[in-house]
Amino acid sequence: MGNGLRQAIVDNAGFALVALVTVAVLIAVAYFFEKMAARRAAAKAGGASAAGGRPERILTTRKVVMIGMFSAIAGVLHCLDFAVPFAPPFYKLDFSELAALIGGFAFGPVAGVLIEFLKIMIKLVIKSTSTAFVGDLANFLIGCMLVLPASVIYQFRKSKKNAIIGCICGTVIMTVFGTWFNAVYLLPTFSRLFHMDMDVILGMGQAINPGVKDLTTFVILMVAPLNIVKGVVVSVITMLIYKPLSPIIKYGSRGGR
Repeated sequence: MGNGLRQAIVDNAGFALVALVTVAVLIAVAYFFEKMAARRAAAKAGGASAAGGRPERILTTRKVVMIGMFSAIAGVLHCLDFAVPFAPPFYKLDFSELAALIGGFAFGPVAGVLIEFLKIMIKLVIKSTSTAFVGDLANFLIGCMLVLPASVIYQFRKSKKNAIIGCICGTVIMTVFGTWFNAVYLLPTFSRLFHMDMDVILGMGQAINPGVKDLTTFVILMVAPLNIVKGVVVSVITMLIYKPLSPIIKYGSRGGR
């Protein structure tokens, strides 16, 4: 029992380290692209920004407040997750990326990633975890694969066309990455932490879809459709409501462009 406890501590500590490094890397990537977009915008404007020649800070007081508000919305939406008929019950669908994507469009990629991270913290306070944090890391990381590319593309050129391109690219990247990452890391980690043989997990998929023969077909038939549905629904709703809400989100009652 002593050895088993030590191994469990090592496994969970290693998983926590991977999670923290992942969060830090994604925030750094978002910061890099947001600074690039700001420099490009400043160069186009002759080196001057609307703020008297100084580039806008990545995190202003207003942005921090709005990030907190959107994180709370995303956290609540994340808690309203539900099972889907085409995947095992440990896979849940939620639309919390809606708040993160709108926040990313309005305030930049860093805001989008921070909203994704903070929503997980809020969800853990409200509901804790039922997947030894594996599902929580998956939700954060795969959600960022939608929000980060979409908000980066939109940040470089803020137009409806770029918003659509960003949402399409984000949905594709989220689907491809999420499917691959489930196969190579998340499902094996889930299996190890829960001491559940991979054949048992595959059997849960086969009970829903006889086309599941191995891990590859499992993630293609179970995980990919989940991410496609999420990406399409979140993107469509964002495109419908972002433009009318944008002045209120960015400028409050003052309005703006």
